[in-house]
Amino acid sequence: MKFSTTLIRSLKCSTVILGLVICFSFWHSDYLVAFTNSSYANEKIDTPVFGYKIVNTYPHNTNSFTQGLIFDKGVLYESTGLNGRSAVKIVDLKTGKTLKSHELPDNYFGEGIAIIENKIIQLTWRSKTGFVYDKKTLKLIKKFSYQTQGWGITYDGKYLIISDGSAVLYFMDPNTFKVVGTLEVYGDNGKVSKLNELEYINGEIYANIWGTEKIAKINPKNGRVTAWIDLSGLLNKEDKKNRVDVLNGIAFNSDKGSLFVTGKLWPKMFEIELVPKN
Repeated sequence: MKFSTTLIRSLKCSTVILGLVICFSFWHSDYLVAFTNSSYANEKIDTPVFGYKIVNTYPHNTNSFTQGLIFDKGVLYESTGLNGRSAVKIVDLKTGKTLKSHELPDNYFGEGIAIIENKIIQLTWRSKTGFVYDKKTLKLIKKFSYQTQGWGITYDGKYLIISDGSAVLYFMDPNTFKVVGTLEVYGDNGKVSKLNELEYINGEIYANIWGTEKIAKINPKNGRVTAWIDLSGLLNKEDKKNRVDVLNGIAFNSDKGSLFVTGKLWPKMFEIELVPKN
């Protein structure tokens, strides 16, 4: 894939009366594409809410501080965090056992992962360092640098999309790893922050909201939250007797149209289907 490095035209976003201007710009082929919305923050929409139906339940390693999850061509990939325990792994779906693993040096705190063709891209939290691996062997190919914290990452077929825990998503050129555009995310009550693990599914961005049991579905063209997914109650009281952390990890099963979801140190991973609540 090739991206232009020549500025064809410039974009100026000016304040519009009674509205908040949101500017979204990035390189596309050999010209600059821009999105501007002048009344977005005041827009009131009854955003739909989805619950879930559990289709399958699988074991999950309770030592895995899950930061990223991908199901690609029948293979489950997981990125885990914490200094001294961070890794990128290939995991057996049915048993939860690690089939292959690449451990990070102790000074790195692993974060989200994305797949581009035969490569895995992994972020780290505060080190501003990313890693590229061979998807099959998990052998390290190279490192790269970026300027934000690293939380979640996904790939839309053209750009890497990154979260840093704020309400902003960053669009990154996958060849140069340079940020070429940003997008602020808004819901009915204003900015939606704490965007964490990301998954690009059928033209929308799914984002775990850190510290909650919610996932936001986001329109990548305008930053609007188009739906909420409420995953309250996934873990029962028995599951919570041992140490567990927050919900984190979204993987799409394209064969079934279902989602795999789990959390940091959770004993289970769930395959779910979405069910409308309102």
